[in-house]
Amino acid sequence: MKSEFLTVTQNERGAITKLQLNSDKSNMNWVIDPEYLESLGYDDLDKLFGEFNITVNGQKHRSIDQIPRVSGDDTHSTIEFKVGDLSLVQEFKLIGNSFKWDFTIKNNGQEDVTVNNLGVWVSLAYVMFRDKNVKRNANQSVAVFPQISKNYTKLAAVRRDNTSPNMGLYQTKGEVLSVGTFNDYTNRFFENVSPSLDGMLFHEIVLAGGYDDDRRPHNDWIYPQNSLVIKPGESRDWEFYLKPYTTQKDFYDIATNYYNHPRFAFEPMISQGAYQVFNIKLAKGQNLKRISVRHKSGTHIIDQDMTDQLENGRLVYEPQGLGEHQVVLEFDDGTVDMGVFNVMNSINELLQNRADYVSEHSYAGADGKVPYSFGPVSNQGESIGKMTFILQECLLDDKVENADKQIAQVEESAVKYVRPKWFENGDFKKPAKLYGDFYRLMDLEYIAHMFYLLSKCPASALKLNQPNDYLSWAAQVFDVRVNPDLNDNERGKTEAQMLGTYGLYIEDLLADLKKSGLDKEYSEISKSWKNVTDRLAANSDSLEAAMTEHFFDNAGFGPAAGALALTGNTHAAMTYGELLKANIGFSNDFRSQSPDRWWEALSYMIHALWGGLTAASAQIAGEKLQDPELVEAAYRATGAVLYMYDSNATATDRMLEPGDAASTYSIAGPNLNRPDLSRNRFGQSIFASDGGIFARLFPDGYTGEDDWDMGEELVAFLNGFGQKTYIYKDPDKGLTAVNGRVKKLVDNHYEIQSFAPYISEYIYLDDNQVFESHKDKALFNLATRKFE
Repeated sequence: MKSEFLTVTQNERGAITKLQLNSDKSNMNWVIDPEYLESLGYDDLDKLFGEFNITVNGQKHRSIDQIPRVSGDDTHSTIEFKVGDLSLVQEFKLIGNSFKWDFTIKNNGQEDVTVNNLGVWVSLAYVMFRDKNVKRNANQSVAVFPQISKNYTKLAAVRRDNTSPNMGLYQTKGEVLSVGTFNDYTNRFFENVSPSLDGMLFHEIVLAGGYDDDRRPHNDWIYPQNSLVIKPGESRDWEFYLKPYTTQKDFYDIATNYYNHPRFAFEPMISQGAYQVFNIKLAKGQNLKRISVRHKSGTHIIDQDMTDQLENGRLVYEPQGLGEHQVVLEFDDGTVDMGVFNVMNSINELLQNRADYVSEHSYAGADGKVPYSFGPVSNQGESIGKMTFILQECLLDDKVENADKQIAQVEESAVKYVRPKWFENGDFKKPAKLYGDFYRLMDLEYIAHMFYLLSKCPASALKLNQPNDYLSWAAQVFDVRVNPDLNDNERGKTEAQMLGTYGLYIEDLLADLKKSGLDKEYSEISKSWKNVTDRLAANSDSLEAAMTEHFFDNAGFGPAAGALALTGNTHAAMTYGELLKANIGFSNDFRSQSPDRWWEALSYMIHALWGGLTAASAQIAGEKLQDPELVEAAYRATGAVLYMYDSNATATDRMLEPGDAASTYSIAGPNLNRPDLSRNRFGQSIFASDGGIFARLFPDGYTGEDDWDMGEELVAFLNGFGQKTYIYKDPDKGLTAVNGRVKKLVDNHYEIQSFAPYISEYIYLDDNQVFESHKDKALFNLATRKFE
């Protein structure tokens, strides 16, 4: 099929194999290409765009096993399948600058037919190409962010380099239950190959069911799993449009102006006792009949009718209960839209609970299996994140009851467990080879961070050494981490020049080294830091930092954006900042606003550590570049990450006691690789049961300990949105707050309320003006552009 606007190629079965915008100079194929699959041995022809799976009266069928009847011409095609008494017809049609897709089921028999499951593949080009030309991954691949709704589902396919056009998929007829994913990948980590990981996600729109009975999420009360009963002679119809868009705003404007979707905005997370504000913009001719808010209390779903509180498309409401809340909009034509936000008890309490829990449950002490360790034990530096978090929390919060005890535990572990384990005879210049014949230099940045925070603790809380001793230790360890000359092997020299999480604290460390007269370390570290960022800046157009041991990775481009922004390399920081913008989700469900990543869950997912560090990178870069879009994205991601610590969650099978945590959450439902993990929290070791690489990564099988790599992301939060609220002037919305709320007083005077648990700075992004205050409210005069 071809029009002036689009070229669409189908295989002999009618599945879409190529979808190209004729004006797009990059020749992007917006769907997964079977030629690419074949070239690398991926066997997924059953998941091409338009193929489907259906379970009828308990019997499973795949469209790939049927021979359809295909007809059509230059602008439209029809594909008809028969499954028993059902006929399933797909129609594709080029209409102007859009692509229309209809899916119809008709019961031609004499009896009711039950469709237990029905999922249609919409395999947009979500690919991590096995290609060291990282620009191909940035420009020819998309992140896909779902916005699931009964009648107004949308998918935003965002090109990973954030250049337009992007592609939107909009529902215009029928009922959608969910969006699932299937992951196919190759991981060559143990072959000592780098980059080692590539793969792709295939997206499935769920029209009925979604799960086999033994693999369904039991507590997901938000997304239905209903079967369909189709009576004799009855038809069911669905209709979708694919249409390109430019920006996030354009994505929503197209939905409203072309496809009659309402526009619905709200805070992704709020604390108990705070107000939620809903802003609703209706499409032309649309009438809202009812708005209600649902949450789960015990075994009951509480449904509050809020319709009479809606004024001029705005509803201010104090939620009842904790955990996930679903807002349901019902229109007089019978259609329904919805959104999902989270209500947390105070973030301060969450952080205090976490510090107490780690102190009580994780610390082994002198008599533990691994004396003085914080469990679960791992050779990787990420496992030290718990210790770093405890220190940062105790330094910021004077209400931690056992702060001295908790600091002393970390100090004891640092001296008696960390130092002798990671360094030969405790010599900081000789990292221990914990990985067979090599050491992992990345581990040292976590260790240096812990020593550095010990140096910030009051001397009265330390039992074994003085604060200055720990500053010296931090400097020595950090120097080895970033200085190639202090490593005697090629791997170490290479890794020393790679960025990592240390951008979160290096500027503070350097300032303290200078102040304390540690001139040698200051000189060597600042030189190494400059060498790394200068090289990154010089090569930023090649996007080399976006490749790590994986072919395209926010663990590379996130820290790169932050580091380059911190060091004044503005152009280069903006280049990587665009990758960050494309990486962080926007959605009607706060959990789908996570940074885009799949390999810890084999589905679209939240990963606490890298989600949090990506959010922190966006927040740091956004502040330095005065870019509200980055700061807004960082804040959206933060709400998703804190869900990994939320003991009041009700819609996930893995429940947490206060202070407990789980590193990973599978957003997609169903996760077709592991349906039992759909919309559930877990630790990566649960995949040990799948064998393969996971059995080697977690040889002891599933440990039940889901938080081994958590902590550093909370330190990043504490130093960012834990203490900062931002405001900026939006051309459409006026004065706008991030991590806070704006209330207009009189004339140009505004009250800014902060949501930060330990507020210390209000920042006006437009002028980069900083107002230091520990009060949770500040006054701002827009006329003078000053805080008062």
